[in-house]
Amino acid sequence: MRRAGLVLLGVVLGGCVSPPSELPTRAPIAVEALGLSGQVQLPVADGWWRAYRDPQLDRIVERAIEGNPLLDLALARLREADARIGAARGPLYPGFSLDATEQRSRLSEHDVIPPPYGGRWIWRGEVAVNLSWDLDFWGRQASIVQAASANADAAALDRETARLVLAGALSRSYMQLDHAYRALDLAQRTLSLREAEADLVRKRVDAGLDTTLELRRAQGAVPSARVQVSEAQAAIERAVHALATLSGQGAASYGEIVRPTLDPDVAPPLPAALPANLLARRPDVIAARWRIEASDARRLAARAAFYPDVDLSAFAGFGAIGLDKLFVGDSLQMGIGPRLHLPLFDARRLKAEYREANAAVDAAVAQYNATVLFAVQQVADQLTALQAAQREQVDEQLALEHAQEVRRIAAGRQRAGLGTRLQVLDAEAGVIQAQRSLLDRREALSQARVALLLSLGGSFDPDAPSTIRADVAQVSP
Repeated sequence: MRRAGLVLLGVVLGGCVSPPSELPTRAPIAVEALGLSGQVQLPVADGWWRAYRDPQLDRIVERAIEGNPLLDLALARLREADARIGAARGPLYPGFSLDATEQRSRLSEHDVIPPPYGGRWIWRGEVAVNLSWDLDFWGRQASIVQAASANADAAALDRETARLVLAGALSRSYMQLDHAYRALDLAQRTLSLREAEADLVRKRVDAGLDTTLELRRAQGAVPSARVQVSEAQAAIERAVHALATLSGQGAASYGEIVRPTLDPDVAPPLPAALPANLLARRPDVIAARWRIEASDARRLAARAAFYPDVDLSAFAGFGAIGLDKLFVGDSLQMGIGPRLHLPLFDARRLKAEYREANAAVDAAVAQYNATVLFAVQQVADQLTALQAAQREQVDEQLALEHAQEVRRIAAGRQRAGLGTRLQVLDAEAGVIQAQRSLLDRREALSQARVALLLSLGGSFDPDAPSTIRADVAQVSP
């Protein structure tokens, strides 16, 4: 019998499916190939938007971070990922269960239990405590735990990414609101100017100094100026709507948002070239790397499925025919022993699952590479936009100074009797137009600064003690 058992074991082991030797084919992109040669960029202070010195902006951002649906969704996914870690760890520890049955049944007269019980209706009961323990010889369950943990880390970083994006979107929308109010001021000045011009030309026509051609031209500029006022007012309303939505509020909060008082010229420290530590500064890049780790851990788990799975099982309890004998000493029963599971003729499924796991690793690597390349492009684009906005602001400031000089000369000529009031109004219109162009350039520069700050990772600091998953600890049982 012993020899037959050894022969059977050899046949069984010989029939096991051999694990494939193939590996994933893709590799993460080399950092050296990205051209990250700038100085190391340090994270800005958390709450960087407070530098604009606008209490209303502070309240909006802080309220949004506390209760925005996007952040709530990210937090829920993080809690889900943390729960999966516990579920994956469960089989690594002994599991106990209690089973109890009591059944009224008729026993066969020709079965294993002979008369006087055979052929009668009797009560038959069992009570047992069961133990099951996956010994995880090949590390399959440990790989599943590692994959769950890596996914949880990635989910935590997803929430940090959502927080950065939300704070940036709110700040940029708030800048648009400020720009719309300033544009409204200029539009209203333009409207007043055009109305004054039309009134002046009408008086000149009445005096025989101008023709109806000049009057119609001056009167036609008034509706165009009113359009600019209407466009600025609509831009204000759209910015208010965006802020209310981003902060997790509804239409009832529209009236609570008033004119900003921020300082648009605030300039956080920003690099002039691609920083060398860019990939370590962005939570989305780090999250993509963790997802490679998770996919590779699942690949190792799929590979371990080719090997024998050994569990330890045991039970202890009571079993008897008849209620009166269920818990007496002679009714005690127990057992312990290993359970062996071998994949014998399951090669097709196991190999398909392993190929799928390899493909998942390649997909995660490809996603990481795409995230890295996008991050580099995004920072480079924002650096270009920032530098262009800085140059354009200098030129627009120079154009404004020229327009102001023209207005000064026109006013001087009017005082000397060499020019007309209409020429002064035309010069004033040129100043307002130059101010509008400079306003647009300043807003573009402010937007570029925030966009670059976010593309660099904002206040995210991977080297600081992590508090990313603190919210999960607070709300989890």
